Amino acid sequence: MLRINKDIAIEDWELTENFIRSSGPGGQNVNKVSSAVELRFEAARSPNLAQPVKNRLRRLAGRRWTTEGALVLQCDETRSQARNRDIVRDRLVELIRKALIPPKRRIPTKPTLGSKKRRLKAKKARGEVKALRGNVRDGEV
Repeated sequence: MLRINKDIAIEDWELTENFIRSSGPGGQNVNKVSSAVELRFEAARSPNLAQPVKNRLRRLAGRRWTTEGALVLQCDETRSQARNRDIVRDRLVELIRKALIPPKRRIPTKPTLGSKKRRLKAKKARGEVKALRGNVRDGEV
């Protein structure tokens, strides 16, 4: 069981770990030992996450979200399988914790009267500068 917070825990049946050969450091050992970890979390079928949390998680996951509704994370940072496993589980926990935070509702604001006047005054001044760049005729200086 993977604990997210005091209320939410991910069951073992929702997680699938697959150990694969890493492309990272390891010398000759890299061709023999499967130290990279691929963690698959069946997020769409998870009874522990509410639907809004699943939607935010899908948006946060991006390309790591599959068409079947699973979240696939991969780690091959270290030469140790156990350490890579811990890293990928920590990443999953952090991603779910980010998805638990609902976004703040944007309150639309209007520009103040002073800011409108300052903007128009700056536009007028800029227009006058540009107007002075025109062709100069004889007699005008």
